[in-house]
Amino acid sequence: MAKQQSSVSERERTNLREPRRYKVYIHNDDFTTMNFVVKILMVVFFKSAEEAETLMMKVHRSDKALVGVYSYDIAVSKVRKATQMARDEGFPLRLTYQPE
Repeated sequence: MAKQQSSVSERERTNLREPRRYKVYIHNDDFTTMNFVVKILMVVFFKSAEEAETLMMKVHRSDKALVGVYSYDIAVSKVRKATQMARDEGFPLRLTYQPE
């Protein structure tokens, strides 16, 4: 038995979109040490020493600095990890994320 071929092609509708991305910000405060901010940027956000220093100074001079853009799960995970490290050291460091 031969398979019949149809001249009608079927279209499958897919509503796939890129996952939403989230910006992660680190905020300035008067208590968290500059060295600790650099450590967080290197350990949690995998920044180089130079990049971490630059971002730390940006945070120090302004209210906040963008440290990265990630998928939702990664953004939440990094904010939680950095916040927990800060609390373990007694620092009130604040990180936030928001949709891009």
